[in-house]
Amino acid sequence: MIGIIGAMHVEIALLKEAMQEPQTEVVSGVAFCRGYLGGQPVVLAQCGVGKVFAALCAQTMVLRYGVSRLVVSGISGSLDKSLHIGDVVIATACVQHDMDTSPVGDPVGMVSGINRIFFETDRSMVRSFEAVCREKKIPYKLGIVATGDQFVASRERGRRIVETFGAVTAEMESGAVAQVAFVNRLPYAVIRVISDEADGRSPDDFSNFVSHSAQKSSKILLDWLKTLS
Repeated sequence: MIGIIGAMHVEIALLKEAMQEPQTEVVSGVAFCRGYLGGQPVVLAQCGVGKVFAALCAQTMVLRYGVSRLVVSGISGSLDKSLHIGDVVIATACVQHDMDTSPVGDPVGMVSGINRIFFETDRSMVRSFEAVCREKKIPYKLGIVATGDQFVASRERGRRIVETFGAVTAEMESGAVAQVAFVNRLPYAVIRVISDEADGRSPDDFSNFVSHSAQKSSKILLDWLKTLS
């Protein structure tokens, strides 16, 4: 069973339409849809925006549905000058850029208790997503995904995230799913498509391009699932 998570309806709509033999139940306010995509058993959910919703959703997938791996699919904002709207990012690792216990001597971004800053994605899953993009002739970039409970909409904030973590894109869920995957010893992957450039134009760009970018991410995920059959 593969757990697939998107924050917003637009990020899972195409996947939900393609689901075969769907069965839905609501747990803690989140609708979990079980069925088959690309011949694979999956559970799909719209977790809601932000780290708490994402972690709640991912942990429910682990405990209730016994998923063997987790995938986050959707949109994000560019932090890299080479990444523009519609471009694809495959995460090599995730970081929580708003985690900060540095006043007591910790590095910025370190998750206390497990003492990690970066949560690496599964290399095998990354390679298989790369293979899909190459086969479909879809340009992509590997890089670190920065997660925080804020919509990054200023170049200054984006610059600080890049300087601190070397991230190429910012969003609001994957770092939390990464932490859940780590503590449960599960492989995970993140596929993001740029919807805005994390600057002063971000709110308008996001509104204009979120649907197209989300659908592109979903199509890549569907193609990836088919390769697993």
